[in-house]
Amino acid sequence: MERPAEWERLDVWLWYARVGKTRALCARAVGQGGFRVNRMPVDKPHHKLRVGDVVTYVWGEEVRVWQVLALGSRRGPPEEARALYVALTPGAPPSTS
Repeated sequence: MERPAEWERLDVWLWYARVGKTRALCARAVGQGGFRVNRMPVDKPHHKLRVGDVVTYVWGEEVRVWQVLALGSRRGPPEEARALYVALTPGAPPSTS
């Protein structure tokens, strides 16, 4: 029996959450900076992300803050992606992508 994952690479999770069109774009975005996990700056795409972590990043002109609710297993439809996080950004709807 396979054990459930305890963590997932940040770039993979962002791809599953549909932040970028490709995993390579997600990895490049993390590498350029601007991402934080639990208030700590992160610039490595392989950063270990766990359920309960808070991811903060700049998207266009706004700052997005998401709490990780689940680790993904595939890049599915938007409804599946929205189940991976809850938006904590003030004034944002409960889940946005």
